[in-house]
Amino acid sequence: MLRKPCGTFDENYVQDSALVRTRFRWTLLALLLAGLFIAFPWLASNYLLDVMTNIAITVIAVLGLQIVIGFTGQISLGHAAFMAAGAYASGMISYHLGWSFWISMPLAALSSGLLGLIVAIPALRIRGFYIAVTTLVAHFIIMWGILHGGNVTMGLVGLSADDVRIGSFALDNERRFYYLAMTLAVLTVFLTTNLMRTRIGRAMLAVRDNDLAASFMGINVFRTKITAFFLSSLYAGVAGALMAHYQGIITVEQFTLMDSIWMLGMIIIGGPSIIGAVFGVFFMKILHQIILLLAPWIGGLFPLVAGTAVAGFMQLFFGAVIIWFLVFEPRGLAHRWQIILSIFRLWPFPH
Repeated sequence: MLRKPCGTFDENYVQDSALVRTRFRWTLLALLLAGLFIAFPWLASNYLLDVMTNIAITVIAVLGLQIVIGFTGQISLGHAAFMAAGAYASGMISYHLGWSFWISMPLAALSSGLLGLIVAIPALRIRGFYIAVTTLVAHFIIMWGILHGGNVTMGLVGLSADDVRIGSFALDNERRFYYLAMTLAVLTVFLTTNLMRTRIGRAMLAVRDNDLAASFMGINVFRTKITAFFLSSLYAGVAGALMAHYQGIITVEQFTLMDSIWMLGMIIIGGPSIIGAVFGVFFMKILHQIILLLAPWIGGLFPLVAGTAVAGFMQLFFGAVIIWFLVFEPRGLAHRWQIILSIFRLWPFPH
């Protein structure tokens, strides 16, 4: 009698290197994509579509930050500034030159990536805490430049960005723009997953684990680090351009230092992986919406935190959540997800 072993086993290299290894996972992936692109857009309200659109944009930005922090082991506190650079670059090209989003967005991403490269070249000559300080300084320099850009950036007034159009078809409502943002987010996840399977992706992981050992193995550590910063800023530029054209008008208040810190918190909560970045964004954004819905109840229960003080309460609460993950779940939600998956890996013998 033919005996079939339990669990999933790879019999050749193609199976071992496949992104999706089993029919069951292909089915789950198909259901997920069908839910994101077919069911959800037509069942959700405009409010939920707005929330998911912002989640998709943030996923793109946080994946860029994950490349620097989670995969290369460098610290960046200027990610929101690179998003601002991409947003303003796309907005300026659209507003002053009248070019479409499909031209302004790639140019904005490239300009943001080159700006990240300029910041990275001197920053990566130093290590650890000093890199964080350098990127922090870059944040304030970039924001100062935007504020004092005169009629080019429109300073405090804010810069307008045109609607995204495909020919005469405008993506001028929540549902239409959701499709664009979610498509780019899914594409970014796919490209990042493949990037980490390439030579440069494996070099980033080697530099993260031990840059001295990576150098002995023949990896150009400096080039790997600046490549990571370039790609990270490129992703931020794409996210910033999307945000600019989705909001219609952009100001410096949309890209604060706290945004960079919260994106770092999303990586801590999710874990140092691609799925971790996605989990971290969803967790923080959904938790934020829950707190907003509970704000009237919180204000009634604690009168001292009513009104404008609720925002301060939210900051304290999110900080406590991040500390909880650092203490009790340091490897993030992605690690917990892998534990759940491992239960079914040798089904029906999960032990």
